[in-house]
Amino acid sequence: MTPAPKSPATASGGAARRRRGPRARAAALRNRLMLRVFLPLRKGRTARLHYAAILDGQTVNLHAELPPSAGLPERAEIVLGRGRDRFTTEARVYEGPAGQALVDAVVLLGEDVGGAPVGTGRRRLRLRLGTGRRSRTLSLLLLRPPVPYEGPTKPMAASPVTGERHRIGRSFRGSARVISTGARPSVEVTKVHLTHAGVTVDVRLLGVRAEEPWAEFVASGRRIEQPVTALAADAYRVEVPLDRMPPRGSRPDHWDIVLCDRAGRSLRLGRRLHDVRNPLRVFAMRSLAITPPGRPPMIVQPRYTPAGNLRVTCTSMPEAG
Repeated sequence: MTPAPKSPATASGGAARRRRGPRARAAALRNRLMLRVFLPLRKGRTARLHYAAILDGQTVNLHAELPPSAGLPERAEIVLGRGRDRFTTEARVYEGPAGQALVDAVVLLGEDVGGAPVGTGRRRLRLRLGTGRRSRTLSLLLLRPPVPYEGPTKPMAASPVTGERHRIGRSFRGSARVISTGARPSVEVTKVHLTHAGVTVDVRLLGVRAEEPWAEFVASGRRIEQPVTALAADAYRVEVPLDRMPPRGSRPDHWDIVLCDRAGRSLRLGRRLHDVRNPLRVFAMRSLAITPPGRPPMIVQPRYTPAGNLRVTCTSMPEAG
């Protein structure tokens, strides 16, 4: 009997597992080398990070223990650098309950928010200690990368201001670093104005520019073009054309919104820069009965899909019994 052909989903799942296999083996080998070779060699010359995370998309939080050879220095600062570029920020050094020297530090990322001008790429995290006129610099050893936690919220994947993405990584020898990439091209919803007169949506562009943009409202078998109004650089407002969106029959119509431009780009409107796992539930908006000019009343509800895309649902008003 000829075996049934594998479905595309099964084939793609197998390919993904094959790709993950070498990566997992390489990560396990690196951990063994770090724990058995590099850690003993670097034990007295590095500060060990007990905690390192970026929780709000743009602020690095660090908690480290100094080696005994460092003593209890008078001052400490974090040095974030690549090549000759350096950014320093003050750290707090203090004695722990067991007499160990501990350091806490916070590093803000992004020149636009008043922090380190990181741009894109990898930058080393190091610790500079000082007592009197003497100073020394230690690498920050990260044995275990941050682990995502469970719950209704999650670590921010991007800065809520710039959309730039930052994460904590480590070198082959275990030294901590910040890895930064630019904002993903997206249209971020900043405000939804919902009144009995209609709905307007404010957005801003991240990681992309638009040439003579317009909005398109798309439902099953229907497409409506709508102009947008510039509010500021890369910020726009669109009026939802409810007078052209009456429901057909008793079933609701679900409208997605896309920003298009003359260069051929098209991006869905949505909310991406947040830390919630269920935007549909957390960012819930009320529904309103709205009567567009020349149209019968209908129930309008803007909402976010589980993926964070903005959707406007229009439903016929139930007839009075």
